[in-house]
Amino acid sequence: MTEAGSGSPRTTRATRGTRVALAVAVLVQLVVLYAPAGAGAAPFPHSDKAAHVLVFLVPVALAVLVTGRPSLVAGAFLAHAGLSEVVQGTLLPLRSGDPFDAAADALGVALGVLVATGILRRSPPRSRYSTGP
Repeated sequence: MTEAGSGSPRTTRATRGTRVALAVAVLVQLVVLYAPAGAGAAPFPHSDKAAHVLVFLVPVALAVLVTGRPSLVAGAFLAHAGLSEVVQGTLLPLRSGDPFDAAADALGVALGVLVATGILRRSPPRSRYSTGP
């Protein structure tokens, strides 16, 4: 696998467990973002912003680990962040779109890319022919 624009081969350390974790993280993200009603009373000030950061950080980091393509993953999740706020503001009557939520989503995307690229840089590349996990 090559990273877009780099010209150098990059293999990922994605295991079946990483792929399953990605699927679960995306499912949780979809529930958090598109549930008809919000989560209720906030446990601390701006906890909703922290939730937005985490709900993007985790699946983005896992997606980068699975694909090895941080630019593609970041672009897709940034588009989803913007779309989710539009959907919340227009189609979910008990929710509202918030530009600060979109900013928290973007921060989560950036942190997820940083975390995953840091992991990939520290990990030795795996051959696609290896028999390990």
